[in-house]
Amino acid sequence: MADYEVKDDFPGDAGDSGPIRNAAKLRTKVFEPIRYVVPGYVADGCTILAGRPKIGKSWLMLDIALAVADDGYCLGEIKCAQGDVLYLALEDNERRLHSRITKLIGDSSEWPAAFDYATEWPRADEGGIDNITGWIAKARKPRLIVVDVLARFRSPRRKDQQPYESDYAAIQGLQTIASKSGIAIVIVHHLRKSMGDSDPFEKVSGTMGLSGAADTTLVLDRDASGVTLYGRGRDIEEIESAVEFSKLTGKWRVLGPAAEVHRSGERSTILQFLIDAGEPVRIQDIVAGTGMPRNNVDQLLFKMGRDGEVIKAGRGLYTCPQRPQQYPPHKSDKKIRREDGTLDFNFAARQWWN
Repeated sequence: MADYEVKDDFPGDAGDSGPIRNAAKLRTKVFEPIRYVVPGYVADGCTILAGRPKIGKSWLMLDIALAVADDGYCLGEIKCAQGDVLYLALEDNERRLHSRITKLIGDSSEWPAAFDYATEWPRADEGGIDNITGWIAKARKPRLIVVDVLARFRSPRRKDQQPYESDYAAIQGLQTIASKSGIAIVIVHHLRKSMGDSDPFEKVSGTMGLSGAADTTLVLDRDASGVTLYGRGRDIEEIESAVEFSKLTGKWRVLGPAAEVHRSGERSTILQFLIDAGEPVRIQDIVAGTGMPRNNVDQLLFKMGRDGEVIKAGRGLYTCPQRPQQYPPHKSDKKIRREDGTLDFNFAARQWWN
């Protein structure tokens, strides 16, 4: 074991001025609460928003940027924190930007003076980072910067850089600025073309270096059930919100938790049938009552049982966890069965509730 000497002026020993700090002193520190630009979705720090091509990422970020600049709302009814905004629309020109802002807020009222924009900007290693720092220093109340898109801003990969290292460096400069200045920076990016059914955060184009350097990753993705906004980060709760885009207004809005909103129509039909029944029912009764093919019912009941939406109450019997309290046998119970032997649950429910 090597001999060494601990010096009295070891970094961090006096007043925590060096890189090494002490847990006992940390315990007594009081920190400001996490600040959000868009409560629940965009916090101070560096955020990546990734989505499929043409899904509406730019519409979403333009609407958020205008709402922040104008002390307004986004995603339906979410109140944004007001402040100065720098919007780098690096894939747009002024004509397109003018058209989109007109659609979002109209031309009958004043457009927010706190909204600055640019359609051209130097890359990160060509002065882009310095220019952003300069804007923050001059802005009265800097709150949000949007970089749309990363590919037009990031420095080219050096020959001696590994892909992960290059991706991490592409975000690190902006993340450092966001952390030091206490503002939010959102970087718009793409998803991979070949995605499959993997974790949505694994669909972000590039290596894990991008999400590793960012404080938050948002993914806007579409499947057969609809569009979902996923979110995961250091300072936010995990997000899985169903969202909807209006071509008429150009705005996105949150519909609710994706698991509830994207429940298929057939699942909803089965659930409603079970709730109306009020007691465990046979598969053949579900088939007859809903008019759905037997194979579809079998597959959906299996999936719904796995997801906790239905409960198997016996051999071939299913019920709903949210069903009303089971009603007792009714004096007209013999009339509840149809001629084919299946149960008329609408009649049964009427007898019970009436």
